[in-house]
Amino acid sequence: MTLRTFVNRTLAVVFQPPCAACGEPVPRPLEGAICDACWSSLIPLRPPLCVRCAEPLPSWRAATLTALLCPRCRRSPRAITRAAAVGAFEGALRDVVHALKYGGRRSVAPRLGTLMQAAGREVLAGADLLVPVPLHRRREWSRGFNQARLLAASLGPPVADLLVRVRATPPQADLPAARRHANVRGAFALDTWQATRRAGSGRPPLSSLTLVLVDDVATTGATLDACARVLAEAGAREVRAITAARAVSARPR
Repeated sequence: MTLRTFVNRTLAVVFQPPCAACGEPVPRPLEGAICDACWSSLIPLRPPLCVRCAEPLPSWRAATLTALLCPRCRRSPRAITRAAAVGAFEGALRDVVHALKYGGRRSVAPRLGTLMQAAGREVLAGADLLVPVPLHRRREWSRGFNQARLLAASLGPPVADLLVRVRATPPQADLPAARRHANVRGAFALDTWQATRRAGSGRPPLSSLTLVLVDDVATTGATLDACARVLAEAGAREVRAITAARAVSARPR
């Protein structure tokens, strides 16, 4: 028996720490706050998916006819060219995200990041930088961390805090979908010092770079789109997005 196995068993017997998702005892506490059963129960999003927001499409026939775009992305042009997510924001995945975001279980981030990496291979391919969606400084101070930055650190490409949140906004989850774009309009700005560090002489700050926004959850995509527009205006060649979860409104048949 290895020392790690011994410590895991001892902690499990003595403290019986509950899984942050389901509440059942975690057999290997050193491996994180989520039990293997909950990790195994996560259901990935299945194609066909909208290429710009990862929303499930109703059928391959519909996907063929609409060039792999959902109705929302066909109606409203987006600054994001491609997106991916691990699964739907429900069930065990929602519990896992909440354990990280609200429960402060930072040990969740590396394994969740590994799942994001697998789900978003095409989104991450050729990426120059990962850009975490920023929290307002007061919210990050009260939480103690930015969950998007923790997730980004597990994805592989370099991470750069190119954006700042210049206006505190009510949480998107508390608002109806119709108000979410207005809520984040003008809430983000380029961190000019960070961007200038990566610029060549006489070039736009982010010229020719492929950037990938990282966040925990995408709902209507309003926050990601607001961030992407700032990066595009700063000269980014392409802006993509990857999240741990995606709120879905449609299910494949």
